[in-house]
Amino acid sequence: METIFTNPFLERARKVFAVLGGVYVLSIGLLTVPYFQSHTLYLNALKFPWGANYDAPEKYGLAPNKTYNFKIHTSDNETLGAWFVLSDALYQTIPFPPSSPDIYISQAVKQFPTILFLHGNAATRAFSARVQHYTAFSARMHANVLAIDYRGFAESSGSPSEDGLVCDARAAWEWLISQGARGEDILIVGHSLGTGVGARLAAELSDENVPYRGVVLMSPFSSIGELLKTYSVFGAVPLMKPLAMIPYATNIVTWALIHKFDTLSVVPRIKGEVVIVHAENDWDIPYTHSEVLFNAFLEPHLPSVKLPKTPRRFPKTNGPSSRRSSLDAKIAAKTFEFTDGTRDIMFIKLAEGGHDYVGTQEGLQDIIGTKYGFMRDRKYIEN
Repeated sequence: METIFTNPFLERARKVFAVLGGVYVLSIGLLTVPYFQSHTLYLNALKFPWGANYDAPEKYGLAPNKTYNFKIHTSDNETLGAWFVLSDALYQTIPFPPSSPDIYISQAVKQFPTILFLHGNAATRAFSARVQHYTAFSARMHANVLAIDYRGFAESSGSPSEDGLVCDARAAWEWLISQGARGEDILIVGHSLGTGVGARLAAELSDENVPYRGVVLMSPFSSIGELLKTYSVFGAVPLMKPLAMIPYATNIVTWALIHKFDTLSVVPRIKGEVVIVHAENDWDIPYTHSEVLFNAFLEPHLPSVKLPKTPRRFPKTNGPSSRRSSLDAKIAAKTFEFTDGTRDIMFIKLAEGGHDYVGTQEGLQDIIGTKYGFMRDRKYIEN
């Protein structure tokens, strides 16, 4: 009679892995359900910092009466919470302690450039990492900052959607114009999810021939579908790789996406200047997404190459590799740039900054501030 020995530890391990596998399949399956998909993408229920008092920006590190808390009304009747942060260059000229900042807004947008800041998913405009961006932009770059909370975020009304967020960004743009700002003085800066919003806003403005200073995409993704395929939990565990073993399973999930934020598809519509920024140590969105976007801007300007019937050597100046090699020479500086004669497209790859703190790097602020004329006493030298 044969005796079968079982290892209790292995039995427990099998059960644990079976449960984890079931949870994984269920979690991925829920991504195909619009309700769960929306909450997973936007994470707008995570209103960090909890119980924020938006009427008191000073509680979160901003100077007294430097920031105006107010509401913006969208074209589809939603109400957005917003902060307008005065340029430090103007703030320093106001007697201390200053009176309410709203009386200085018209003067601020006429005298100094303004950054329209479009944040990523989760949290609110009072989140510490975002406040650090406002502080740096207003102090080091001498810019005003308009930061909004999209519909469904913070105390803003409504529920988030892709078109809704773009509508919110346009409402913020129109509010700046109504205060006396010129489009040429507004720099659109998007971070993470905000890059999908900012790119669509820039494309929309370009379609209408409305001028803007430029668009900066910090830690962008090419599309939500591609992000799902490349996303790794804590930068180490690929989210979709186990699912890829099941035929067509990954395609079903991406097909079910209702919030696509396909930035790659709107690249041809963006006619203004563009700066793409990504940190190599970004654990949330791989910097390869920025490379894809930069190459999408570059490709139309590379000369086409017709292959001869008989093999021969092409002169180095005739092929796309020539143009690329001139960019490769700048790899040591982690800066890639080209111009099409009417505008510049720049890709900056940072060694540090992770995902949330890319815009707080002083070197990056100097490049953007100098390039776009925010730092008026400095000149940007193109290599």
